[in-house]
Amino acid sequence: MKIGIFFGGPAREREVSFAGGRTALANLDKGLFEPVLVFVDGRGRFRLVTPDFLQSPSLRDVLPQGDSTFSVYDESLPVDLLNAALPELRPEQFREHFDLAFLAMHGPDCEDGAIQGLLEWYKMPYTGPGLVGSAVGINKILQNELIALANGQQKKTATISRDAYERTDKAQFFQSLTEHLGLPIVIKAPHQGSSIGVVIVREADLNQFCRGVEQCFFTMSVQPDGWSQLSQWTSLTAEQKHELAQKMVSLDSGISFPVVIEQTGEVITHPAEFIQKLDALAGSGSITLASVNAEDEVLFEEFISGQEFSCGVIQDDDQTAIALPPTEIYNTVAFDFETKYKSNVAKKRIPVDTTLENNRKIQLAVADVFKRLGINVYSRIDGFLTATGDVLLHDPNTIPGMSPSSLIFKQMAEIGLNLSNSLTYLIRQSLRERIRTGKNTFRLKQLLADLDAKLAARKANPLPERVVSFGPTDEQFIAAKQQYNELAASATVRPSLMYIKNKTESHEVPVYLLFKDTIDELEAALGQPRHPLLIETTERTKHITDRYV
Repeated sequence: MKIGIFFGGPAREREVSFAGGRTALANLDKGLFEPVLVFVDGRGRFRLVTPDFLQSPSLRDVLPQGDSTFSVYDESLPVDLLNAALPELRPEQFREHFDLAFLAMHGPDCEDGAIQGLLEWYKMPYTGPGLVGSAVGINKILQNELIALANGQQKKTATISRDAYERTDKAQFFQSLTEHLGLPIVIKAPHQGSSIGVVIVREADLNQFCRGVEQCFFTMSVQPDGWSQLSQWTSLTAEQKHELAQKMVSLDSGISFPVVIEQTGEVITHPAEFIQKLDALAGSGSITLASVNAEDEVLFEEFISGQEFSCGVIQDDDQTAIALPPTEIYNTVAFDFETKYKSNVAKKRIPVDTTLENNRKIQLAVADVFKRLGINVYSRIDGFLTATGDVLLHDPNTIPGMSPSSLIFKQMAEIGLNLSNSLTYLIRQSLRERIRTGKNTFRLKQLLADLDAKLAARKANPLPERVVSFGPTDEQFIAAKQQYNELAASATVRPSLMYIKNKTESHEVPVYLLFKDTIDELEAALGQPRHPLLIETTERTKHITDRYV
């Protein structure tokens, strides 16, 4: 079966998606699937690329940059420049190149039902939840309301539109929010993922609050009493202006390009053009810059104190939702974009450091919300366990991050599925769910039957085993895990890991320990009995795991 791996996209999470495309390509089972790479650019156009496209450390590094001294994304580049380097693939041509679209994209247009709807129009099956679950999963305001209806949870929230915020007395509004929600206040852009557009205001500081709201609207004020560095534009050096314009390109912390000058309607696509325009407008009064994809509403939530967790959910053929073991995130004040992807501050453990009953309560809550919100195939749902034992859920992720160390893959490893097995599960279960839509049913059933026949044949005639041995250093452990994953995806052997501690002691490393980061962590886990929740979740999902292992 030919699998089109869709990565990139117009959303702010495209760098996360770029890494996810690399993971999918490397770990797709080559005995079952033939990968075809589809880069989705910032304007939403589809482009066939070769594997070397994914070898750069970031997306900007591989895009043509022209003669500028800035590093930009493709929305800032002439269309002709990208067309010359990466010819376009039209949606009506998809079926000439692949049988199923593997979606490794995140955020608006990618995780909200937009790309899913386009693919359904062209009768192309895709991975992940369908239209309903995707639409709900991207809207944080709607999520809060539906989760409360589903399980009765109570969490204080408030919203305000951009127009209403511009008209309101900021100090009075901030005071009313603190009276309603208390401090800290969590401010969220309601349609973003990967914790982009999330600000926590911890003190009764109006300036900090207004900066946070602007950040979540993806706007910037250029005026004497503005909240950003742009307010001092005329006093900045040329080097500082260049640095600030380059920072604005950032998708996770800047408002990113293109931006619009709201007072004139002029659209600026490139940071060099931005500097010229602001120099020309200096001293001409108040200016408001907004991303062309700015949010029109902002969500405010009370700050929840408790143990933060993230729990994956998978699905059986009969649509039964089964929660995986939850991961606790600790040693961090906020699990934001910086903490998730750019630092090693946050610590994680599976399951949550609480009672067995509380861990079960988390699993039941996320499985119930998964089903009631119309999500299917798989998802990852975040939440908090409070000191009183209440489970408060938020932010279902319908296409969780897909780096090799992503939480969903760690949780699937706990039930015995390695990276390659997990991707096969996503493809097969997605086919099963696309059949339920009643579109192109006969062809989809054929694809599913062919895949099931290959899986059954592999069970009947197992691949030869290959033992990958490693010694007692972190470097050897890392290299052995990489070799294991490469062999698992090659479909030529069944790899296993063997830890050679010394001349007299060795240990076979089970799949659920593949995600340990260091030898010390591995040895500690090997010397401890398995948590009861992990044992019972493995038993509950054994009929699923057995299909792929």
